[in-house]
Amino acid sequence: MLPASPALVPLASDAPAQASGFLRRHLGWPLLAVLATSAVLMVGGGDQWLADQLYRMEGHHWLLQNAWATSQLIHKGGKWLSAAATLLAIVLCFHAWRHERAAAWRWPLLYLLLAVALGTGVVSLLKSLTNMDCPWDLARYGGLRDYVGLFATRPHGMPRGACFPAGHSSAGFAWVSLYFFALLVRPAWRWRGLAVGLVAGGVFGAAQQLRGAHFLSHDLWTLATCWTVSLLLFLLVRRITARGVRA
Repeated sequence: MLPASPALVPLASDAPAQASGFLRRHLGWPLLAVLATSAVLMVGGGDQWLADQLYRMEGHHWLLQNAWATSQLIHKGGKWLSAAATLLAIVLCFHAWRHERAAAWRWPLLYLLLAVALGTGVVSLLKSLTNMDCPWDLARYGGLRDYVGLFATRPHGMPRGACFPAGHSSAGFAWVSLYFFALLVRPAWRWRGLAVGLVAGGVFGAAQQLRGAHFLSHDLWTLATCWTVSLLLFLLVRRITARGVRA
């Protein structure tokens, strides 16, 4: 089922300069980009501007909120697609841990499963801790509530919001872990792996924005969360596998 020998990419984690460069490219610069974009979207009004355009194009109501393409095909279908991909990864991981010929794939596949589960799990946890509304809840877009920023004090008696970061797009963005999975098995695959996660999360997120379920910044922070979780877990698994190779 699996090729016998994945290539273990030497990240030179023992070399401080190279390890620092890896973190700068994979954590430092992406984080700066997220913060800069968030400033435009959440502080500069970019979220509302984009939602205004979508709301206006849909006739000043969320025309696509219950449309088959957005609510059934992409929203529900997307969940099933991600679940099916996870099930396939579980089967492959189980196979690798049972068969010695596929032993080199054990940690990479286990990494992939953990990264997807933790990425979606951390996003879900953050949704329960933050207190932001969906666009469709806001008076500006036909709802009943005033907009309250992420760090603003919520008026007493206002119901809790549970829309930040975006939960549904995490089912796609969690698969950016394929980038790091590829670094563990076939580094040449990493950009294709990244594209899978970005496209899946982007499509899921765009559909939810068209439904009025999320602002763009909600999906941006879902991507940032999934990427960070995937990176940190990769560094841990890479250290474990590198020790095994040296031993």
